[in-house]
Amino acid sequence: MGRWLRFAALVIVSLFVVSVGREIKINYEDELPVYNHTLAKIIVEYASAVYITDLTELFTWTCSRCDDFTKEFEVIELIVDIQNCLQAFVGVDPDLNSIVIAFRGTQEHSLRNWIEDLFWKQLDLKYPGMPDAMVHHGFYSAYHNTTLRQGILNAIQRAIDIYGNISIFVTGHSMGGALASFCALDLAVNHGMTDIQLTTFGQPRIGNAAFVRYFGKRVPHTVRVTHANDIVPHLPPYYSYFERRTYHHFPREVIPSPKVSFGLMVGKVSITPLPG
Repeated sequence: MGRWLRFAALVIVSLFVVSVGREIKINYEDELPVYNHTLAKIIVEYASAVYITDLTELFTWTCSRCDDFTKEFEVIELIVDIQNCLQAFVGVDPDLNSIVIAFRGTQEHSLRNWIEDLFWKQLDLKYPGMPDAMVHHGFYSAYHNTTLRQGILNAIQRAIDIYGNISIFVTGHSMGGALASFCALDLAVNHGMTDIQLTTFGQPRIGNAAFVRYFGKRVPHTVRVTHANDIVPHLPPYYSYFERRTYHHFPREVIPSPKVSFGLMVGKVSITPLPG
């Protein structure tokens, strides 16, 4: 396993090095969403908690990250796909008066997760109104073609039955951010939900330019928090000579200054309105 992971890392670095050109700027007609720093401090706790391996602690919300900003959170459903090494939860935050959906990112020792990460081949997005949109095959399949999607949809309906049509926050870190993005789009396009906010951390690219234009219109309240030294948001690599198929990011990107950590969350935050 260690040898395979080293090989995978070498492939990633090699492809990143040979990618050329600066990502083409995409013009967006709609106003970009506002970044709420206080809200991000809350949402990152959910993106962190979903990594907890003790499922009893996670379901009962007694884990080490299940306190402070999120201590009143009620877990509705914990969704675990053992075969595909995927994990997510759906619950309700009474302080936000919102449903929260969080997706776990890549498990370092999961061969299945690495395959999903590296399956960069694009497939056509079969959603109405965007025939040229293409998306990351591995991430799309991890959300749509596993038990994750139906489990989440069932849990959302249960939450709505109890709490009514409250707003929805979707989050995730790394690969979890990619899955969260497909979930938010699914809820908006296929289930007619409009009050959705997506906040991801260290998310990779998941689609081509046509897709990100489409995504920006259907899920406008989207923020990607990235770190200047994190390679993941630069993957899959951008290739200027594959204009139609190369990967792009959707807005809005927020890059915390070096003095900011999501443990302390202090200091100035710079906002980058262009995809990157």
